[in-house]
Amino acid sequence: MKIGAQFYTIRDYCKTLADLDESMKKVADIGYKHIQLSGVCAYEADWMAERLAAYGLQADITHFDYNRIIKDTDATIAFHDTMGCKYIGIGSNPRGINPEGLAVMASELKPVIGKIVASGHKFMYHNHHMEFARFGGKTFIDLLCETFTPAECGVTLDTYWVQAGGGDPAWWLRALDGRVNCVHFKDMVFSPEDKGVRMAAIGEGNMNYPEILKACDDAHVEYGFVEQDNCYGEDPFLCLKRSYDYLTAQGLE
Repeated sequence: MKIGAQFYTIRDYCKTLADLDESMKKVADIGYKHIQLSGVCAYEADWMAERLAAYGLQADITHFDYNRIIKDTDATIAFHDTMGCKYIGIGSNPRGINPEGLAVMASELKPVIGKIVASGHKFMYHNHHMEFARFGGKTFIDLLCETFTPAECGVTLDTYWVQAGGGDPAWWLRALDGRVNCVHFKDMVFSPEDKGVRMAAIGEGNMNYPEILKACDDAHVEYGFVEQDNCYGEDPFLCLKRSYDYLTAQGLE
């Protein structure tokens, strides 16, 4: 498994092309070689391909505009081809986290997903805690996996949100072997200030990351992207570095 940086973590520093370029350099300077593009300003694929090459980075997955995926599939594929990016992702279901919303998403994706697969790409769905709500005894993730084959739809499993939804991240990783090509890493800690949970850099919280990393190996995860949605006033680049230091100390790179 290779580790990467999810740019949603540093989205406030990626609002212009100049800022995005500088942020890419900072992430590369930390040591990351892989990134996910999400929450950043608009960019052209050829510009991004040039900047990735300049900093020795590889963009392996995006969170892309859902309507572009279903309505302009050929251009979406070409955009990702230009960047050398295999995985085409979305951050949630824009049609609703319930069986009805899933049915609408399936009706829109099924006609185009074969083209995505045939092009050598894979569609990836990212979870939050809502996907662990149960409908007729099954979670939304269960229903998603019944609706799409592993080739049609992977799951960018966010380990923090699995735990927040009452699930065991390691169990779910192993259960989704074949779908979890990419995962999101962040830690969870109780905050006396908030009197509730906070996101934390990897290794600074209470999640069982030694077991999560073992489960990633068992599930044949290709990429683990560090994402910290909220850094609570800390420099998000320093948070990314602390997570990087923890993960590289476990032998990852």
